[in-house]
Amino acid sequence: MESLKSFRPITPSLRNTILLNRGVDKVKSLKALTVGKHSTGGRDNCGHITSRFRGGGVKRKYRIISFKKTVFDEEATVQSIEYDPNRTANIALLKYESGKLEYTIAVSGLKSGDKIINSPKADILLGNTLPLSEIPIGTIVSGVELIPGGGSKIARAAGSNVTLVGKEGGVAMLKMPSNEIRKVSAKCLATIGVTSNLLRKNTMVGKAGRNRMLGRKPHVRGVAMNPVDHPLGGGEGKSSGGRHPVSPWGKPAKGKKTRNNKRTDCFIITRKKRKKK
Repeated sequence: MESLKSFRPITPSLRNTILLNRGVDKVKSLKALTVGKHSTGGRDNCGHITSRFRGGGVKRKYRIISFKKTVFDEEATVQSIEYDPNRTANIALLKYESGKLEYTIAVSGLKSGDKIINSPKADILLGNTLPLSEIPIGTIVSGVELIPGGGSKIARAAGSNVTLVGKEGGVAMLKMPSNEIRKVSAKCLATIGVTSNLLRKNTMVGKAGRNRMLGRKPHVRGVAMNPVDHPLGGGEGKSSGGRHPVSPWGKPAKGKKTRNNKRTDCFIITRKKRKKK
């Protein structure tokens, strides 16, 4: 079971450090389900920086996760709960009755030796995967598909979940973490439970060096740059920019609505509530 761990402040950086004890099994990742991972450093195939302030970091291997469910009506045993450096949630190694092995996103409370199944007839138990049409209203789910057979897309990060709030005419209504209520097909699959690592949001990195280990470079403020580098740059002495916050390319960075997808507007019943200022 995951828990938070703090440190005796024998150095300044440890004074505010709070890390997560993930509660994973101390096993090596399965070699057949891992591949090498190339670090881009935020650069595209031409060498141009497309994602700023990224680079370095500890080298990782990618674990191949089965987001699309391909084995149905066959019980699987959880072999181990493992750490994955590429995501915030833990992953579970499953072994099916046929002998097939695969990685999946672990839900909170799942442990080694548990039995789970992907089936429309499965019980409403932790870790089981069913179509939304077979799940009772009010159930908390994660790893939800947006398109039937398209693989899980919603609620995959640590501690995330959505609530099934209604069903009508082959359509299921889901309440998102942002309080947005959205329609998806009732044929879409979902996993019972909340994604693992609920306490991750309470962690504190504690020092700049740990951010560098994670591949995050220092984030330079726009107002600290020169006018040639950022619209907020320049000015005599310290300046607040003299205009509303914008990106380096002049796009409004705070408060302006950015959604512009009329094709999927019909699927949103209630928009997410904006924070009161």
